[in-house]
Amino acid sequence: MMLSKMVTPEDLQSHALFGGVGDDAMAAIIPLMQEQTYPQGTYVVREGDQGSCMYFIREGTAEVVKYSQSQAKELRLAVLHEGETFGEMELIDIQNRSASVKALQDLNTLSLSNGDMYEIFERNQQAFIIILMNIAREISRRLRKMDALVASSLYREADARVDSAQTR
Repeated sequence: MMLSKMVTPEDLQSHALFGGVGDDAMAAIIPLMQEQTYPQGTYVVREGDQGSCMYFIREGTAEVVKYSQSQAKELRLAVLHEGETFGEMELIDIQNRSASVKALQDLNTLSLSNGDMYEIFERNQQAFIIILMNIAREISRRLRKMDALVASSLYREADARVDSAQTR
């Protein structure tokens, strides 16, 4: 598939997912990438769906949302911008999507599938390992951020219980 806007190795290497991947490896990876565009408000992926690829945001902004049954609505987990990725977990654990992602603005993405990752592995194991390590770092960063949010929420709940007990 021909990309609408030329992508160079340097364009991608400046972002965390492809940091450390050499020019030759990037030149082999770029043709594997599939370009997609999503109008504002469109879902790119939906929570619970089966997926097989990760996405790299070229242009636009997306939000990650998770449905809350207790509140009967979607809750925003994150806002993603140009250069950020989503769907990496699909390449690691082969589970259904853990959240939905929808375009907050018109969105242009590049995707790599499980099959593409296997092809990268077959062609250049060093590049594959670097990308996999970069994915692991990104997932770790997100986990740390979520841990901090959960801890903050638990502290607020505990403080609220203490305040409530003291006012009785």
